[in-house]
Amino acid sequence: MPLTEIYAILMLVAFFGLLMLGMPVALTLAVSGFAFGWLGFGPMLFNLLPARIYGVVTSYSLLAIPLFVFMGVALEKSRLAEDLMEVVGRLSGALRGGLGLGIVFVGVLMGATTGIVGATVVTLGLLTLPALLKRGYDPGLACGVICASGTLGQIIPPSLILILLADIMNLSVGTLFAAAVFPGMMLAGIYCTYILLLGILRPEMVPAVPAEERALISARQLLAKLVRVIAPPLGLVAAVLGSIIAGIAAPTEAAAMGALGALIVCAIGRRLSWGLVVETLRSTARITAMMMFILICAQVFALAFRGLRGEQLVEDLFAFLPGGVGMDIWFMLLLVFVLGFFLEWIEISYIAVPLFLPIFANAGVDPVWLATLICVMLQTSFLTPPFGWALFFLRSVAPPEITTGHIYRGVFPFVAMQFLAVATVYFAPGLATWLPRAIGW
Repeated sequence: MPLTEIYAILMLVAFFGLLMLGMPVALTLAVSGFAFGWLGFGPMLFNLLPARIYGVVTSYSLLAIPLFVFMGVALEKSRLAEDLMEVVGRLSGALRGGLGLGIVFVGVLMGATTGIVGATVVTLGLLTLPALLKRGYDPGLACGVICASGTLGQIIPPSLILILLADIMNLSVGTLFAAAVFPGMMLAGIYCTYILLLGILRPEMVPAVPAEERALISARQLLAKLVRVIAPPLGLVAAVLGSIIAGIAAPTEAAAMGALGALIVCAIGRRLSWGLVVETLRSTARITAMMMFILICAQVFALAFRGLRGEQLVEDLFAFLPGGVGMDIWFMLLLVFVLGFFLEWIEISYIAVPLFLPIFANAGVDPVWLATLICVMLQTSFLTPPFGWALFFLRSVAPPEITTGHIYRGVFPFVAMQFLAVATVYFAPGLATWLPRAIGW
């Protein structure tokens, strides 16, 4: 084995070793990349680094990230989820599992407007978990449906994962947004089917809301509140995603309109204030800076790994796998799943995905379909113990009677449902490719 490939293997080992020692991910990427790149080639290798970093910070498609983050943070701070949950809970309360269905619906709508997993999970946990427990819902199921619904924003556009994958795989952001629509809705539908089946098979786990509680608000009042609460965010989603998918606006332009639309939605709800704008700007700057710092440090790692012939090493590894391209895809998805136990989706996207792209490109794999598979599998990284971030977010706001065991037990069925969604997209690629082709992308 050439010395450069040995350095590539040691660089991966060093990366995970530093990570386990508690070093921040961005610095781990940069330190391991610089150290082994220097050992392999000296300073010559990094002459290309300024051009790579310049390409990242000047990328027009990545400009959509702070704009979508601003839109999401503004809507999260406007307490949109609180109003949505109240209305949807009243509407679906007569059905066994109705509150669970309402949580999934709010997760879809929040995912399509905010896309911020932490904010959605914390908000749903604070608003709905005590109410679910009070009404007799199984604690594990209540935790599972909140965590799973809160992560739907990672696949339902506008998703930050899709924007990053578009940059990594040199695809149109609008194309990936269109490709993720049906898989995202399908995953939400799988969750709803599971809850409805529990209502039939295990009704004691998902009881209906008592009739006397539903009678506290009249049908006319409920309808008026439904229009007032749901119409503005639905209009915002239609304007942002509709303009992208219809080809009227580029994703970055639509993101700018979404940021403005979020402020309008806050104003309609009488929650727009100078303090909200300032806090939203601070949160947006903090989140965007964190993401861009990781992306810049990932360029060091990627440049060193490529220079050390790491891509050839991966290609040789794939040559030993039986089963052809199909087995290669499943091997990559399994690796993404395992990495999700320890890393966030940003690091997984910029570490694992580029390693396999040349192999699949040479094999003629549809990149849009592949990106959708990766996105669905990446979503599991938020739910898998021990480091699933959605689990930590819910744990931080859960009442004392909820244990970590309840949360872990509750998410396992939803992780299995996500695997079902991955398998469905794999065996029915039209779910991801039909809409982009129908539009003409």
